[in-house]
Amino acid sequence: MNLDILDGSPPCSSFSMSGSREKKWGVKKKFREGQAEQILDDLFFDFLDLAERLQPKVIVAENVKGMLAGNAKSYVKKIQRRFKELGYEVQLFLLNAATMGVPQKRERVFFIANRMGFPKLKMKFEESQILFREVSVNFKGKPLTPQYLKYWREAKEGEPVGKFQTRKKQEWDRVAQTVVASSANFHPKQERELCDDELKQIGSYPMDYQFPKAGACYLIGMSVPPVMTAQIAHQIYLQWFKK
Repeated sequence: MNLDILDGSPPCSSFSMSGSREKKWGVKKKFREGQAEQILDDLFFDFLDLAERLQPKVIVAENVKGMLAGNAKSYVKKIQRRFKELGYEVQLFLLNAATMGVPQKRERVFFIANRMGFPKLKMKFEESQILFREVSVNFKGKPLTPQYLKYWREAKEGEPVGKFQTRKKQEWDRVAQTVVASSANFHPKQERELCDDELKQIGSYPMDYQFPKAGACYLIGMSVPPVMTAQIAHQIYLQWFKK
């Protein structure tokens, strides 16, 4: 097989700073999408086993920023060693979608590896930031319950709405905060949650994209923004394949 690029995002909630981290390492979990129960922190190595079979020229593997913190650093070193065992030179990048043309602050770790002897890849993005007020135009969202209406009125922009730290009110004149799969997102000017169309805008999804029963917030919160992936792919093409 003559595969140019293998791209993947092994499930990463085990390492998320908003999750249980070490407490869930080695514990089986089942996603709501219907997959089999599995140990999530093993899946990165399953992905690399697939890469060993397919032998792509380039491998792109995404994960959460939490991999670079605490005990997860040792896991990163194991991944880097495995890449080397497979004959790949690997680079590690921490990128923020907000600098890449995505209207959302979303930091993600990317392992980008090649077995072709390509030069070091440069990943520097300086796209103009897209503020929340530029993507929230004439939308209507889910009204708040009386209790959350009280929380919403008490919270300033950028602050949690209620007791959960991830349930925040967006900031009107800043880039939207990270969409979290297991949480809710609140409008800074209107007494409501964000609607699916606003979340699509924030996540850089097509406006006609159809989400299954899991819902827009969950799937956008679990995914890499399409524009972020496109930017990385474009740089790989320009720096490695075009020449």
